Amino acid sequence: MWMATAPIPHHGYSLMHKGKGQNPMMNSVTVSAELGLSLVVPEHGAVPLVASLDYCADDPYAIKMAFHVGTDEPVEWIFARELLAAGLKAAVGEGDVRVWPDESEEDDVLNITLSSPFGEAHFEAPLSATAEFLRSTHGIVPAGSESDYIDVDGELEELFWQA
Repeated sequence: MWMATAPIPHHGYSLMHKGKGQNPMMNSVTVSAELGLSLVVPEHGAVPLVASLDYCADDPYAIKMAFHVGTDEPVEWIFARELLAAGLKAAVGEGDVRVWPDESEEDDVLNITLSSPFGEAHFEAPLSATAEFLRSTHGIVPAGSESDYIDVDGELEELFWQA
């Protein structure tokens, strides 16, 4: 097993390669970043917090966002990388996850709203740092080629063995 980590400049990103062999298609490649966010609380202003963004080539369609809110375990949400990318330019999403850029082009703000049966939370994230994170993910798995990174036969075999 080999592992290498290389920092991505300017926002504390890291790129990690893990694998057993020489074939990069059979190895796990991840990009991680920590972003300072604001939880927008109506009538009370904004509450600062840190969120981790994680992307793994083994699950090429998904972004994991983990919010560190003072409990032992972070609160995690998983949503489509394409949704986050589209939200950099225009309002997108229906239901649980909505993303849109701030209306003012002068502000570097990306709005993210997450809804669950337990409530709704509105976050403001740095748009430029989020865009840089997404560019890093596209360097690993280019947009539109996600299906090339999924072993459908292997996934089906594993599913059948679990049944």
